[in-house]
Amino acid sequence: MNRRIQLLSIIFLGFSSVAFSQIKEEKLILNKKREPEVKKIEKKKTSVETIKNYPPEEKSQNPVQYNITDVPAVSDFKTSTIQGQDVTPKFQGSTQNNYIQFGMGNYGKILGDLNISKTLENKLEVGVDAHFLSTLGLKKEYDWDSKQSATTIGAFLNSYGEKGKFNLNAEYGLNNNNYYGIYALQPGDVDLDQRVNQFKVNGYYDFYSNEILNDVRVKSSFLKDHFDAQENQVSVLANLSKHAVEIGKSGINLNADLGVGLEAVKSEFAIGDKNTSNFVNTSLSPKVTFRKGESYLMLGSSFSFLNSKNQNDLMAEQMKNNKTYWFPQAEFQYAAANEFKFYGGVDGGLKLNTYADLLQQNPFIISDQYLRPTETKYHFYVGLRGDIDEMFKYDVSAGYGKMKDIMFFKANSIFDNNYTLNRSAYDYANTFSAIYDDGNVGDIKGSLQYFPLANLILDTEVKFTKFDLKNYDNIYNVPLLTASLGAKYTMLDQKLLLGFKGIFASDRTTNSFAIEGVGSPMMYQSTENTNDKVGGYADLNLSAEYKIHKNFSIFALGNNLLSSKYQTYKGYKVLGAQILGGVKITF
Repeated sequence: MNRRIQLLSIIFLGFSSVAFSQIKEEKLILNKKREPEVKKIEKKKTSVETIKNYPPEEKSQNPVQYNITDVPAVSDFKTSTIQGQDVTPKFQGSTQNNYIQFGMGNYGKILGDLNISKTLENKLEVGVDAHFLSTLGLKKEYDWDSKQSATTIGAFLNSYGEKGKFNLNAEYGLNNNNYYGIYALQPGDVDLDQRVNQFKVNGYYDFYSNEILNDVRVKSSFLKDHFDAQENQVSVLANLSKHAVEIGKSGINLNADLGVGLEAVKSEFAIGDKNTSNFVNTSLSPKVTFRKGESYLMLGSSFSFLNSKNQNDLMAEQMKNNKTYWFPQAEFQYAAANEFKFYGGVDGGLKLNTYADLLQQNPFIISDQYLRPTETKYHFYVGLRGDIDEMFKYDVSAGYGKMKDIMFFKANSIFDNNYTLNRSAYDYANTFSAIYDDGNVGDIKGSLQYFPLANLILDTEVKFTKFDLKNYDNIYNVPLLTASLGAKYTMLDQKLLLGFKGIFASDRTTNSFAIEGVGSPMMYQSTENTNDKVGGYADLNLSAEYKIHKNFSIFALGNNLLSSKYQTYKGYKVLGAQILGGVKITF
């Protein structure tokens, strides 16, 4: 039986190779044990994991509960032609944590990664982490420059004390992009450069025991781009808790938690309308959880106290607003069996939309954004999840919510109507701006993990999201359906690691512009299409690494193997089929 499953698995992976433009960093860990996979809503952009290492006995009495959290199916998908950042598999069970790897491929792609760490006395760990990826772009598709590069350099420190773990990391990132998505004009050779510098410093202290003060997190970010936009952001979050309080002899345990947070953001833009914004948000999130076995009931609330200020050249005076928000927080789970766990609840919250966050979603936005927070008034959901014989893990849910100031991206026309091609990089109908609308949202999600063999993992995720907006007929640049399919496989006594990932999305509605010259003297005239379409895509990727020696391995990456030059946003085509090979040294 096992031989038959193994043969079918090899055939599946072989078929996939003839059919993964990886747009954002995906590290495929192939030799995974059969254990619950805890997925995080927020992914740190460094290699430093905030895992609670070296816990004393009192902490180990609180095991991690299996739970698949609310993560979009392609939440790691980044709209950029860079594609194929480090997707090489990682060998497990090795004490060689330090590595250097280098690779080259077509489209002028160069990949470099470095991670070095050392444990000193008293369990003090220090290290550095660096990544570089560049491409010459689509020279045959565009007459102008479409090359891109991304560089990150970081340092970290981990300290493991008697009462808790302390983590400190600093990171500098430089993204060098071009506004190359020009479709309405033919400008020839122009300067389309946009560079974004960002420096981050984060600190985290986690107490081993959940007695009163559980953990404290401090994050800060300083951003500046090529057009002199600046943004400073700082946040502090403290979690207070008292867990595992027994209620009589009922077998029910009580967990009490209180989150206290403060976040401040200041954004300033120097072009266009010269928008500026200041946000200071204070939040309180109390909750109590009654748990018996795998079943539980959580009741809580979330309060936000927002002070906001907006100003630009079009406003006669500064807009100020002070508002208090309340959001419901409740969830239940009834575990009829380990295979069937019914759950449901309601949540909501306030999200500050920052320039840095917008750039992560769309690097082609103009350096002048009117920023407003998005409010989820409520979001009801019900679902079913379970673990069948440690072979299948699944989670299926449906939800419905009401939101205010839903943020999405609208294409910009040209800003200067004069008949000239000697214009700014962002003035070719090739940029986007954040816009907002109120409305309702319905979603259906499903995820499945399958472990047919000890050395094979298959997983898939699907998400359907439908927006009903107040002022717009359609939401722009958001697909109705997204999905992913992945496989991780080891063979030849764990010397060969293979990975597959497919990313799929349906069509998206967008606005676009047709521009023509009229009159004398010549002027540009712009016509908007509010119901244009950007086609869907299937993006298939493969990765492989072979360990020749315990300190030396070779790897190969195949991205976008269907060679589909689909568009991430209107005008922005991605690279075709890419093959990259390289070497990796561990020590």
